[in-house]
Amino acid sequence: MPHAETKPQTAPSLTAVLFGLSGCLVDFGAHTRRNGAHAAEHTEATPGALDSLHSLQRQQIPCAWLDELPPALSHSLAVALPEWIKPSHSSQHSVATIDTWPSPNACWQALMALNVERLEGCVLVSGEPRLLQSGLNAGLWTIGLASCGSLCGLSPAQWQALSQQERDIKRSKATVQLFGLGVHSVIDHLGELDTCLADINLRRLKGEKP
Repeated sequence: MPHAETKPQTAPSLTAVLFGLSGCLVDFGAHTRRNGAHAAEHTEATPGALDSLHSLQRQQIPCAWLDELPPALSHSLAVALPEWIKPSHSSQHSVATIDTWPSPNACWQALMALNVERLEGCVLVSGEPRLLQSGLNAGLWTIGLASCGSLCGLSPAQWQALSQQERDIKRSKATVQLFGLGVHSVIDHLGELDTCLADINLRRLKGEKP
């Protein structure tokens, strides 16, 4: 009897991706959060952010962003982003204490607003340790951003002014802190997101859970 052919397993598609706003999608270095800077100065999308969003949109993977900044300020920061990516519910209204980071509720509410029915395959991407802890508490896959988040905390001009060695030192320190938190992957910025998401899908295919 001929053996039946075994079909190769294909990596499962992602369910949803949540992003931090400041220090992730926009506001390289999270200056608005850290220094109370005016949002208008930091609305530029971070490296790879728009390409990553368009890639996820093409794959029809739901996305939303979260932030703890006052709603008017966070919406001012988000002007460079496509209209289809919406803020989470907690980023639109005054946030109750139970929803503040690192409570998992903020992530769960964001996923419910996207009509996501399961946690499996949901990912959070952020450069903010407290939001990443919220994602871990919520049972999500988590991706930390080393260079453009609050741990390095530099504007694009300040980052470029550093020598390569200085950038490597800051990046390494941030990476160690993020892995120490327990995140599943660390990348420099969103320009590396597609590769990282593909790696997470392979890990899921092998049976790994967040």
